[in-house]
Amino acid sequence: MKCGGPRGTQAATPETQQIVDEVKLQVEEKEGKKFEVFNAVEFKTQLVAGINYFIKVHVGNEEFLHLRVFKSLPHENKPLSLASYQSSKTTHDELAYF
Repeated sequence: MKCGGPRGTQAATPETQQIVDEVKLQVEEKEGKKFEVFNAVEFKTQLVAGINYFIKVHVGNEEFLHLRVFKSLPHENKPLSLASYQSSKTTHDELAYF
C-alpha cells in the first residue's frame, strides 16, 4: 500500500463494524442523540501516518452517516479517533474524502 488518495469502496467487514462501535459514543455526543441502529455498510481506507477509514453507517430508516475515523500506527498505541463525520446522508451518497 502506498500513501495517497482513498482506495476503492469495499463492503463493511467485522473489523469495520468494530471501528464504528468504538466511535459510536463520540458521534452520539456530537449529534446529541442516541442511535438505535449503527451498522457499517461500506468503507474506504487511506494510508497516511496511520489509516483513515471512511465508513458509511446506517443509523435507521433511510438515514446514513459518513464517518472519518483515524487509526494511528500500532506502535503509537492510541485509541481510534473520530476525525470528522457528515450527517443526513442517503444510501446512494458516495463515500468521498471529507
